[in-house]
Amino acid sequence: MLSPRVRPMGERAFLLEVGALDEVLPLHAALAPARPDGVVDLVPAARTVLVRVDTRRLPLAAARAWALGAAADAEPGGGTAGPLVELDIVYDGADLAETAQLLGTGADELVRRHTAAEWRVAFTGFAPGFGYLVSEDWPFDVPRLDSPRTRVPAGAVGLAGGFSGAYPRDTPGGWRLIGTTAARLFDPDAASPALLAPGTRVRFREVGGLDRARSGDLAGSGLYGANRPASVRSPDLEAARGGTDAGPGFTASGRGIRIVEPGLLATLQDLGREGAAFVGVAVSGALDRGALRTANRLLGNPEGAAAIEVTMGGLRAVAEEDLWVAVTGAWGAVRIDGRDADPYAAHPWPAGAELQLDWFAHGARAYVAVRGGLDGRLALGSRATDLLAGLGPAALRAGDVVGIRDDAVAPIPVAPPAAWGAPHDDELELDLAPGPRADWFTPAALTTLYDTVWTVSNHADRVGARLDGPSLARSREGELASEGMVPGALQVPPSGRPTILLADGPVTGGYPVIAVVTDAGLDLVAQARPGTRIRFRHARASA
Repeated sequence: MLSPRVRPMGERAFLLEVGALDEVLPLHAALAPARPDGVVDLVPAARTVLVRVDTRRLPLAAARAWALGAAADAEPGGGTAGPLVELDIVYDGADLAETAQLLGTGADELVRRHTAAEWRVAFTGFAPGFGYLVSEDWPFDVPRLDSPRTRVPAGAVGLAGGFSGAYPRDTPGGWRLIGTTAARLFDPDAASPALLAPGTRVRFREVGGLDRARSGDLAGSGLYGANRPASVRSPDLEAARGGTDAGPGFTASGRGIRIVEPGLLATLQDLGREGAAFVGVAVSGALDRGALRTANRLLGNPEGAAAIEVTMGGLRAVAEEDLWVAVTGAWGAVRIDGRDADPYAAHPWPAGAELQLDWFAHGARAYVAVRGGLDGRLALGSRATDLLAGLGPAALRAGDVVGIRDDAVAPIPVAPPAAWGAPHDDELELDLAPGPRADWFTPAALTTLYDTVWTVSNHADRVGARLDGPSLARSREGELASEGMVPGALQVPPSGRPTILLADGPVTGGYPVIAVVTDAGLDLVAQARPGTRIRFRHARASA
């Protein structure tokens, strides 16, 4: 019987915290089969299970009551054993020899222990399909690199702490790399996209590769620095790997709109991918969901139809057939065929005419929707571009043609006159709901959080918005065991300056969350620019 502690995670989620990692999978196994309608995701981590709730279908209090009742039936060490996956591995990693030396053993012995252990996926995170593997047969605690690599190649197998793991795609990382696998670890088109889902049992099987002594000499020679390739590969292994990216994800010609200039950044976005955090996939989707919904309503589309999210302006595009278009969100001059067009209104867009968005005067993100909706590669039920994870269509480039769907569900409505205005981007006031780790901070830090006028830094993108201001002092030292994250989470890294996680943010993380921006506040953050001032206030308590 488990009696987890409930910790709040904003207004639409909570954490169930247990005492140890070996209690997490039994807890998750007790929750998953019986989850009620309205529980949209269950995300296991090192000592917690995150429960995300659609409060339109299930009150948060009811979800908590259900979760605690289900937990009472779980037993530590229980749960059904998952399927067994065998991963072929070449032990050619850049850090193999050094890691063995740090652990007081030889490379051959380290390899023997790694292959002899039966591993289990405790949780996922960091990147889609990245499984944190644990084993009772593994005695080592491996320190991370002092300086993470800016690029670790897909297929690299590494060690960190008591975990092992394999990188599904090229990404930064600080794990010590010991080998390479050609297995396809994540396939968004598969029925089960993550090869290594929580609960899966894993064994590593050594296959032929370079002599380990030679590989270790190369790793120590300086060829594998922070920005160098992180493993030695045979041509056969490279050819076997293939890739997870399948081109830009747009039509090559014909019916659609042709991009002349994408501006700073233009991506296809809908309302995102709810329910895939279990395998490490972020929600993604439009950052300003209200603006996307409004653009689609103006055109008679379903509210979640895909549109182009334009960051800071500069988009130019040509219609390849007669269309209707609406632009919402950030405020700047909009022209169709050289004529000014009002935002927040539906306009004819004749074939051959150019749509131009100037650089925005207010706000950071606009949404260009067309009647019928835009088309693009579908990944896990969404056409949203997730640049960090490499899901959905690629960022738009000059020459891309984005296809048009036929998903309109209603006539174009008569728009209300003068119902919209420029977004406020000079100073925002955001409501904060309770976070799970407020007790990691001093009372003075909590006062500072609400008394300070914070400033959005230049480090702001779809993953998160870092804030400039005073440091929030901790009352507790050390690292936080990785736990589930949500958009809006106010993470506080060792610098003490918080970051607001956004739609492409990590599914799990190890920085404490002091509070969570409310759902309504996230649309405001989407329009914040570097230099925007932010004040926080307490959200009104809800059930």
